[in-house]
Amino acid sequence: MGTALMSGRTELLGVAAQRRRTALWLLALTAALTVTGVVAVGTGAIGIAPLTVARIIGHQLVGWPGEVTWTLPEQAIVWQVRLPRVLLGMLVGAGLAVCGVALQAMVRNVLADPYLLGINSGASSGAAAAILFGAGAGFGQYALSTSAFLGALAASLLVFVIARSGGRVTSIRLLLAGVAVGYALYATTSFLIFASGSAEGSRSVMFWLLGSLGLARWNALLLVAAIVVGVTMAYLTVLGRRLDVLAIGDETAQTLGVSPDRFRMRLLVLVSLSVGVLVSAAGSIGFVGLVVPHLARRIVGAPHVRVVPVAALLGAILLVWADVLARVLLAPQEIPIGIITSLLGAPFLVVLIRRLHATGA
Repeated sequence: MGTALMSGRTELLGVAAQRRRTALWLLALTAALTVTGVVAVGTGAIGIAPLTVARIIGHQLVGWPGEVTWTLPEQAIVWQVRLPRVLLGMLVGAGLAVCGVALQAMVRNVLADPYLLGINSGASSGAAAAILFGAGAGFGQYALSTSAFLGALAASLLVFVIARSGGRVTSIRLLLAGVAVGYALYATTSFLIFASGSAEGSRSVMFWLLGSLGLARWNALLLVAAIVVGVTMAYLTVLGRRLDVLAIGDETAQTLGVSPDRFRMRLLVLVSLSVGVLVSAAGSIGFVGLVVPHLARRIVGAPHVRVVPVAALLGAILLVWADVLARVLLAPQEIPIGIITSLLGAPFLVVLIRRLHATGA
């Protein structure tokens, strides 16, 4: 009995220590994200001191400080141009990261990311149709983002129909359906580019395919992205235990009272909507949903209730810094942000593959 009591105390102490570790990481990452945001807003062709950036944001939000010590052009650059861009980068990075966490649990594959289900390819086809042929012109300034979202939604529905054709939505069927739909829609996008005959339009499509935060404005799209990412994070955090069970296996999930098919379907709908909104706002940005979940697990362990918020903060920080590099490396020319994330993510993927080989996975 004494041994059992000591074992129970040790387990409780271990849980408490892990909670403290997670709390410290969340505080540190939140502080790092705040500093990252202020520095990123001040970085560009016209540099603005971090203190000035903080004063401008404070003045616009709460009217403090009341005394204006900066110029009107500086205020316009910070508030109208760079701050919406940085906020969109945070939302897209956080959203792609937590969607990657959900997908890796849903299909039980450590190499899964939002590209896997063909959602990005669907958004790309919709965006190409809008840029090259004027599809969705009735939506005005939101024609591009709306067409991309509808393309992503159509792709996710197609994946779901194919995966469910056998009666069950299993991880293998989702993987195969996503790969098939992704390749088909990628071919569709390539055909649209070829058929348009517009060199300028093709250039615009290719730039969008590689991702950009240049469309960020204080508009409804930014608000929708914030709501979608917030709801996705909250849902995945609250149901973190179910994600743990689903990642172990379908038989274990059923034993513990979780219907894997039903839960996987809900996750597919949530991830599809979230990725569709994010891709429609910023284009196709790779590797964030693949790399960040692994970093989060190395920091706080495997339980998803801890992984989701940590991954969100890491994804936000990573994408904001990637956007800073995209803006300054070849200034005044802007590099598509997808190139930066791929250059950062490819070495990590090589390391991951080597570790999987070393462990015999």
